[in-house]
Amino acid sequence: MNLTLIRKYSAPECIIGELSINGTFECFTLEDIERPVKSAGVTAIPRGNYEVVITHSERFKKLLPLLLNVPNFEGVRIHTGNTSVNTDGCILVGKSKTENSVLQSRDAFNVLFPKLQAAAGKEKIFIEIKGSEPLKW
Repeated sequence: MNLTLIRKYSAPECIIGELSINGTFECFTLEDIERPVKSAGVTAIPRGNYEVVITHSERFKKLLPLLLNVPNFEGVRIHTGNTSVNTDGCILVGKSKTENSVLQSRDAFNVLFPKLQAAAGKEKIFIEIKGSEPLKW
């Protein structure tokens, strides 16, 4: 399975993107802003390709997608949340977006996660994170 996250819109504290599965739009994303130097808990992961596995999160006490081998980051997951306060360097998902948030996050995650779980049993999952210079709101 191939996921693609395209970072599209930049706000002062976050960046909004679009996540697709095998080329089909799935949901919106919210991440911390991109920074030239990593600052703990407030920096988006570097653009690139990462393998995604489903593992148990000690923090969230449930199974969640985990991105592997992210330079200078550990524990980068895809999970629910609405604003940059909720990311801590992770990728949040939502069914709709505003300038500074994704909305209906649980609904988006509850549609996305079963697809990832089904794929994880049969094939590897990869996410490509990319984008041109994000548009300002």
